[in-house]
Amino acid sequence: MSVIVFTVILLFGSYFAGLLGSLTGLGGGFVIIPLLTLLLHVDIHYAIGASLVSVIATSSGSAAAYVKEGITNIRLGMFLEIATTAGAFTGAIIAIYIPAHFIAILFGLILILSAIMSLSKKAEHTAAQKTFLSKKLKLSGTYPLNGEMVEYGVSNIVGGFFMMIFAGLISGLLGIGSGALKVVAMDGIMRIPFKVSTTTSNFMIGVTAAASAVIYLQRGYIHPALAMPVVIGVLFGAMSGSKILVNTKSSAWLRWVFAIVVTFLAVQMIYHGFTGKI
Repeated sequence: MSVIVFTVILLFGSYFAGLLGSLTGLGGGFVIIPLLTLLLHVDIHYAIGASLVSVIATSSGSAAAYVKEGITNIRLGMFLEIATTAGAFTGAIIAIYIPAHFIAILFGLILILSAIMSLSKKAEHTAAQKTFLSKKLKLSGTYPLNGEMVEYGVSNIVGGFFMMIFAGLISGLLGIGSGALKVVAMDGIMRIPFKVSTTTSNFMIGVTAAASAVIYLQRGYIHPALAMPVVIGVLFGAMSGSKILVNTKSSAWLRWVFAIVVTFLAVQMIYHGFTGKI
C-alpha cells in the first residue's frame, strides 16, 4: 500500500470516527484503533497513541459548540475529571507492559458492554430532585430541549465518581478516551439526560486523553505520520457531529448507531485478539 493511499484511507476513516465519536460522546478512538490495527495493520500501541491524539482533537472540535449551546455541564465535568485523570495516568503506565492481543480482547469486551448498557436506558432522565452532594457541589443544571430549558438533578455522585476512575483507567489502557464508560456512568448511574451525558463526556475526554498521551509520547508510541492525518480527519468529523447533535430532538437513534457500530468493531477486535493476528 502506497503512502498516499494509506493517508487517504486514514483521513476518511478518521472523519467518520470523529463524526460518530462526537455524536455519541466516545471520542473517536473506538473506530481509529480497529481501523489502524485491522485494516492498516499498525501495531496496537502506536494505534493507541494516535487514538489518544484523536480523542483530544474530538474534544477540542465539538466541546466548544456544546458549551455555547448550554448543553454541557461544565462544573460536573471538571469535578469528574479529578477521577478520570488519575485513572488515565495509571492505565497508560500499565498498558506499556501488557501484550497486544490482551489489549485487543479487553478493548472488544469493554465496547460490547458499553453497547449493551447504552441500549438498556431508553428514557431521558429529567428529574429535578437534588441530592445533598449535588447541592453542596452545585452539580445540577439545565439544558435546552424543544425551545425550553429543562432542569435535571444529579444523583449517586459517589458511585459515578468511582466509575470515572475505572473509565480513566480504561482510557489509559485502550486509548479510547473512555467516552463510552463516561456516558454510561452519567446516563445510567448519575441519571443525567443522555444529551448532557454525551456533551459533558466530549468536554472531559480531551483532558483524560492528554494525561495518558504524556506516557505514550515518552515511550515513542505517538508517530507524526499516523497522528497528523488522524487529527485532521477527526477534527472535521467532530465539528460536523456537534452541529448535528445540537439540532437533534431525540437521542434514541444515537444509541442504536452507537450500539451497532461498536458491537461490529468489538467482535472483530476480539476475534483478532484470540487468533493472535494483532
